[in-house]
Amino acid sequence: RIWAPKEAGGRSHKLFAAKPLEPVEQKPELDKAGFEPMFDGQTLNGWHVAKGKASGKMKYAVDDEVIVGTCVPGQPNGFLRTDRLYKDFIFTCEVKFDVPGNSGIQFRSEQREENGRVYGYQCEIDPSDRRYSAGIYDEARRGWLFPLWGSAYEKARKAFNHDQWNRFTIKARGHRLQTWVNGIPCADYTDTDPEHFTPEGFIALQVHGGKQGQIRWRKLRIKALESKTDSTKTH
Repeated sequence: RIWAPKEAGGRSHKLFAAKPLEPVEQKPELDKAGFEPMFDGQTLNGWHVAKGKASGKMKYAVDDEVIVGTCVPGQPNGFLRTDRLYKDFIFTCEVKFDVPGNSGIQFRSEQREENGRVYGYQCEIDPSDRRYSAGIYDEARRGWLFPLWGSAYEKARKAFNHDQWNRFTIKARGHRLQTWVNGIPCADYTDTDPEHFTPEGFIALQVHGGKQGQIRWRKLRIKALESKTDSTKTH
């Protein structure tokens, strides 16, 4: 384990196995068989807005086979989440901002019973000058797990195109979590934290709280992988 400096995300906390414990992998083959669509292009069937006092009332709609999420100023973070839970998988979608804000793709995530707060792993979507898109953040829990800082991740920080569609890919298998943007490898994090490692949860599309932001998602697909995780949660 290592300590993350406060510059990583505004706090100091323990990180577990931030550096890859396994050999570097090539990007997943997204044209292979086994991927299932997660969005029918017409409705939000299979999805619902996360409800609760701590979940913002952001707007989600379907427009020309695209899911559009719009920030409502003054509201906390909002999430459109899947009805189903997912364990080990490869997820992919395309993302584009109409109005820059902040966003993310939650995976293996959960909600707190007392207030509905969504928490768990997030693949960051960051149009700011920081350019941490596809870094891994632990929403409402540990904070940054794999920020894309330093010269080693300069290529990863440049992978996101602000004015174009961007292909995000997330692979979660066992304790290892990996991300790519437009085929460029970004985060590769192995979560060996016995308290917070999460083997299963929903996928959600975040609209971050703030003054503005509108984001589009399309071509959402997922492929189940042979599980490497135990069915019993460790937290």
